[in-house]
Amino acid sequence: MMNEKDLFSKCSTDEGYFGQFRAIGDRYYTMPLMESIPGKIMRYGGKDCLMWSINNYLGLAENEEIKKTAGDALEEWGVSGPMGSRMMSGNTVIHEELEQLLADFSQKESSILFNYGYLGVLGTVSSLIGPNDVIIIDKLDHASIVDAALGAVSARRQVHAFRHNNMNSLESILKSVNANRKAGVLIITEGVYGMTGDLANLKDICALKERYNARLFVDDAHGVGVMGQEGRGTGEHFGVQDKIDIYFGTFAKAFASIGGFSASSKDVVEWIRYNARTQVFAKSLPMIYIKSLKKTLELVQGGHERRKKMFDIAAKLSKGLKELGYFVGKVESPIVPVIIPDGTNSTAMEWVRYLRDKGMFVSAVVYPVIPRGFALFRMIPTASHDDEDVEKTVAAFKNLRDDKNLSLSVQAEEIARLYGGSGS
Repeated sequence: MMNEKDLFSKCSTDEGYFGQFRAIGDRYYTMPLMESIPGKIMRYGGKDCLMWSINNYLGLAENEEIKKTAGDALEEWGVSGPMGSRMMSGNTVIHEELEQLLADFSQKESSILFNYGYLGVLGTVSSLIGPNDVIIIDKLDHASIVDAALGAVSARRQVHAFRHNNMNSLESILKSVNANRKAGVLIITEGVYGMTGDLANLKDICALKERYNARLFVDDAHGVGVMGQEGRGTGEHFGVQDKIDIYFGTFAKAFASIGGFSASSKDVVEWIRYNARTQVFAKSLPMIYIKSLKKTLELVQGGHERRKKMFDIAAKLSKGLKELGYFVGKVESPIVPVIIPDGTNSTAMEWVRYLRDKGMFVSAVVYPVIPRGFALFRMIPTASHDDEDVEKTVAAFKNLRDDKNLSLSVQAEEIARLYGGSGS
């Protein structure tokens, strides 16, 4: 029994996020120990596996040009330089050059770098929200957005969640908020939803934010470099990039690095720069990342063939799995979400072990990452994968289905619940 008067007593229980896995010291399903550098083939458990679980969308983790650029920066600057926060001694011309390049790429006036995507979302939102401001988020928004929203306001009643991609739900909240409005309103949505792979309905969201005089923050972690003709993201894909007030991208996905950026008008970015505590009080992003990210941005901008191949592989993988009877969620982005019928952790873990034993590295996504009662494989096709990889993977899923005599039927109402009541 937990002693509520002892702060640490909870630590010996199986409570908390992923508590059952933590309590048994799991390193198979959670925090698996990888044994090689990122790529489409990675070593795990002493053998090579075909990797479907990392967000290396454009295959740039393996890129030799980026490695050479990083090596040259390492030789010149070491791992530490520049030292200090950018407010004090850690700012350089090269940091500011990268910020302007990212602003131009995002079709905004200015941008600011953050050391981590998660801290970028927290820092941006918290710097802008005042005591009476209201935040409206999508029900399926990422944990960083939820934490940013709840941490930025003085009362939970100032944070509202609308049903996923449901414009009627969003408009209802906007009407209610505007009826007694005292200050600003910020709508926050992802561009590409990283677990389910569907896209935010940005055209209609932009129309509503203008109708109700709100501002819009789009966290496009899974969209930047991936979506749109030029890889500018989900806003470009829908033709509404100019209507997004703050565009946020991370380097941890298509850029295969670390960090993130917020892009907006110059005045807004300068406000964030001087008020985002997660950046003001953080050490500057080391030059090894800054210089390699400049090279990465060049490759992202010229990555038309990579994006084409990535989407081609995603379509072939989705088609092959559907033909076997698996339920694959909406494939509007490269993400291929395979929904596990009974939604239990035990079934998900059984499938994971079977496929890894067959040389396919997949990960099961369960609560608290997605709603309770669901489990899915969030599979990430990349520009590094090829047709043979798809064939091997589809064959492994066929063996799983046949060896386990699986019933793969998924009820339509369950899917609707997973997607949080999406619709008009």
